[in-house]
Amino acid sequence: MNSIRLKEIGRNIFRPYVAVLLLLLAACDMPDIKTGNKLAYHFDEPARIWEETLPLGNGRLGMMPDGGVGQENILLNEISMWSGSKQNTDNPQAVMSLATIRRLLFEGRNDEAQELMYRTFVCGGAGSGQGQGAKVPYGSYQLLGNLVLDYSYNDASDSIAAYRRELNLGDAIASTTFRKGKVNYSREAFTSFSGDLGIVHLMADADKALNFTVGMNRPEYYSVSTDGKDLLMQGQLFDGVDTLEMKGIKYQARVRIVLPKGGSLTAGDSSLTVQNASEAILLVSMATSYKNEGFEDQIFSLLAESERKDYPTLRKEHINAYRALFDRVDLDLGYSERDNMPIDKRLQAFQEDHNDPSLGALYFQFGRYLLISSTRPGSLPPNLQGLWCNTIDTPWNGDYHLNINFQMNHWPAEVTNLSELHLPMIEWTKQQVASGEQTAKVFYNARGWVTHILGNVWEFTAPGEHPSWGATNTSAAWLCEHLFTHYQYTKDKEYLKEVYPVMKGAALFFTDMLVRDPRNNYLVTAPTTSPENGYRMPNGKVVSICAGSTMDNQIVRELFTNTIEAATILGVDTAFCQELADKRSRLMPTTIGKDGRILEWLEPYEEAEPTHRHVSHLYGLYPGNEISVEHTPELAEAARKTLEVRGDKSTGWSMAWKINFWARLHDGDHAYKLLVDLLRPCVEKTTNMVNGGGSYPNLFCAHPPFQIDGNYGGCAGIAEMLVQSQTGRIELLPALPSAWQTGSFKGLKVQGGGEVSAKWSEGRLTEAGLKAVVPGTFSIKLPAYSENMGIKMNQKAVSMPVIDGMLTVDMKEGDSLLLQF
Repeated sequence: MNSIRLKEIGRNIFRPYVAVLLLLLAACDMPDIKTGNKLAYHFDEPARIWEETLPLGNGRLGMMPDGGVGQENILLNEISMWSGSKQNTDNPQAVMSLATIRRLLFEGRNDEAQELMYRTFVCGGAGSGQGQGAKVPYGSYQLLGNLVLDYSYNDASDSIAAYRRELNLGDAIASTTFRKGKVNYSREAFTSFSGDLGIVHLMADADKALNFTVGMNRPEYYSVSTDGKDLLMQGQLFDGVDTLEMKGIKYQARVRIVLPKGGSLTAGDSSLTVQNASEAILLVSMATSYKNEGFEDQIFSLLAESERKDYPTLRKEHINAYRALFDRVDLDLGYSERDNMPIDKRLQAFQEDHNDPSLGALYFQFGRYLLISSTRPGSLPPNLQGLWCNTIDTPWNGDYHLNINFQMNHWPAEVTNLSELHLPMIEWTKQQVASGEQTAKVFYNARGWVTHILGNVWEFTAPGEHPSWGATNTSAAWLCEHLFTHYQYTKDKEYLKEVYPVMKGAALFFTDMLVRDPRNNYLVTAPTTSPENGYRMPNGKVVSICAGSTMDNQIVRELFTNTIEAATILGVDTAFCQELADKRSRLMPTTIGKDGRILEWLEPYEEAEPTHRHVSHLYGLYPGNEISVEHTPELAEAARKTLEVRGDKSTGWSMAWKINFWARLHDGDHAYKLLVDLLRPCVEKTTNMVNGGGSYPNLFCAHPPFQIDGNYGGCAGIAEMLVQSQTGRIELLPALPSAWQTGSFKGLKVQGGGEVSAKWSEGRLTEAGLKAVVPGTFSIKLPAYSENMGIKMNQKAVSMPVIDGMLTVDMKEGDSLLLQF
């Protein structure tokens, strides 16, 4: 689907294309597969920490209720709630020192080159504020505020019984139920996918038993008042520049309460009080002024539209709109008797006994749920915490880290059938080009565009304030991998025309930036890093800056290849493609060192930290496809040895990356071992990355602290264990772990524009399906036990040739193929 068309949908509501999605789902002629397990998790007590609250989101708005009995806090988020502003990051000293930095690197004086970079080759200004950017122009993603409900009960001494707090992934609804004395209370909350506002529904099964007061707050820059019978919180964030007058983003949150069964509503100066009710509906409308001058009118209109509807209608419309996305994929890995355990206790039990197959399916669908909840066409892409944060100083500014984290956020988009949720990232990438062109010119005297490790909503593309991590310059190229991947899955040629100039501009930068290393005659990126890692020089100094790195070569080689392919498809830029092909051939190939591992740098430096969390030199294994078991077995074996030395223990997102690595190496049991590690219970609130991560009680990934990339990476890793198509052929169950002996899935996507399904028993395929979303030729690798395979095309038995264990079939749009073993 063309991203221009999707952009026209606007920032607010999914409804214009929900009907189309439902029709597509209804028309999908695939084997009937539906899990019998309820996709939900629950707690048996209120949240004690933020990481136990339940995340709700509709791609723009977020809420996180804690389920408190006497007082309940519901955290409020809005995806564009950013402090800061656009800034001039130019540093003229950078390009003046570039030749000297390169000369020092080529002379082997890397430590001196690094010292010069520290003085000259950094962004102008304060950069990201060393990860504390809320008060500098770089800015920080921040919570919008807290919605606080203070409940009063007729007899406060009554005990609490039957408490349950649940997040239902199938409906995107959080609920809390309990009995206090003789009264049963129930609450539901959701961020409406149809109405584009937050909804909280409160009920008591006794007359006049529902009494509460509502307030709002946030740590700074806010005022709360009542406007008629609405509760209003509003303010303006700091732009990082003007200390006398606030000039940052404006925001508002407005709460309106509907009492369908009576009761009284009283507006105070800064609160609303409900008395003697048995049912209440809280409508919570939020927005900011980020690219949205009419945000105040938007808030009013959304409230007015939802206020006219009763709660069953609001709930039903929300569920229907949400399920149009979520229900595209089913995964059943078997029943577990632990399905009814509270999730915190279930995670602990899983570490003691790994036999809980449905937990893997739940975690996979939780990843899809988070992606659906944290972005949508016309909005911003998910940041380091998706759209959920509980502070004004979000760790690492809650920004877009571009040396893996931002990209990992989108690894599930295509394969788990959420292709349109890739588009906010793609639109964001396009918006960086103008700033990136300025950065390329000022820092490298190069054409094209570049960006480095840091990204935000203010088009920051310069190197970071510390070269050891800020000098990574292949981020734009990595972003372009996502631009092309979206085409590979959709085959949308009009979309490719739209994004090709972005890919070309990124490639153009490297045609200028690459220089010949006189020591080996290879073209290299200089200066650069292997992200966030360092090596020891002969003098014992630990250095990060280098001339060329393996990851750089793999990414640039991929960028050139994809740009050439895109240009060829579009029939343009023949001469430019020849230049790219020539320079691609002069890059150092991925190389195996004397110890049998992949070299991380272009020289066999001693690693300062052999178990470092980044494994950047295996980019070509995943997400790239330069290294594969089938086509490059020697490199695949070297990658295996690299991973063994690197070790499994790491931070959350790193373990998620390793799941994908091991899946690409067709080692399902090792991938599953990493999944077990990723689900290790973690309640320690720390930024100490040495101790390694796991999962918080609400299944948020613990980097630590919380970073959502591990959730998305883990979700993608599970998909990678079940289907792969990056080598041009479809391979089902390429890395099935022994823990998942029986199961099924439906709706996963493959490159070329197909949807696949599978059933298996005792680790062997029993049935496989392929539906062509677009016309094309598909190749399927068959298992060794396929001699008596039955084939149906559009429900009719057919015969097709199998050559070298491969079934190749031409399919029209809408055709469905069924293989039975």
